Amino acid sequence: MQQVERLAYLIEYLWDEANRDEILDLPNTEQARWHMFRSLINVRPAKDISKDFLDVQDALLIQYNNQQVTDITSLTPYLGNDIYLWQGDITQLQLDAIVNAANSQFVGCFEPNHNCIDNIIHTRAGVQLRLACAELIERQGKREGVGKAKITDAYNLPANYVIHTVGPQVRKTPVSRMNSDLLARCYQSCLEIADAHQLTSIAFCCISTGVFGFPQAEASRIAIDTVLNYKRTHQSDIKVVFNVFTDTDSKLYKEGLKQND
Repeated sequence: MQQVERLAYLIEYLWDEANRDEILDLPNTEQARWHMFRSLINVRPAKDISKDFLDVQDALLIQYNNQQVTDITSLTPYLGNDIYLWQGDITQLQLDAIVNAANSQFVGCFEPNHNCIDNIIHTRAGVQLRLACAELIERQGKREGVGKAKITDAYNLPANYVIHTVGPQVRKTPVSRMNSDLLARCYQSCLEIADAHQLTSIAFCCISTGVFGFPQAEASRIAIDTVLNYKRTHQSDIKVVFNVFTDTDSKLYKEGLKQND
């Protein structure tokens, strides 16, 4: 089955599952079908789905995700032997764990085709990830607290696990001491859970700097300081990738890491 055929099957399944009254207007191109598929799984609630669907979805996503994979072994350390800086799509990294900047509801972004990291990670991991997160939060009995972290399988991503953390939201500057401490706690919690699961590598996104509004310069400083301090005090050998997406963040992390060289 070709990708365009897999997408047709998945779209038709999701469309029927949602009991939509209108007739499905299936796009012709693979790109247009991908956007439609993504929008449908973005809004789908966390619930079980058939094995047939999962088999086709997993085949689609594995092929899609494997088109551009960057293995941590191909990266050159930026600081020492175990601190890396990499600019690109975090879902392309092959290592033990990537960090997802989640929200307190903890079940991913429901805005169709939204380009936040939470949406992208859930989309490319597959519908299993939303269900796994929902089960975690249901057992907890309340929304996820800021600064905490939880781990799930990564399903169809090149990484083995996803560590989810909820960063602080900044609505005004200067940033309060509490929000700075909470952001540091996010990085600390992720490293603690990674070490508890004996992981050897982790990639951090720029937590809270998107729609949560944390100033990029201050966030990069907190990220670097927290990670380096954790590795020193815990004598942790875990390899850490600071994953950036924008040129601005890349420059900030280069400057911050250089100061610690």
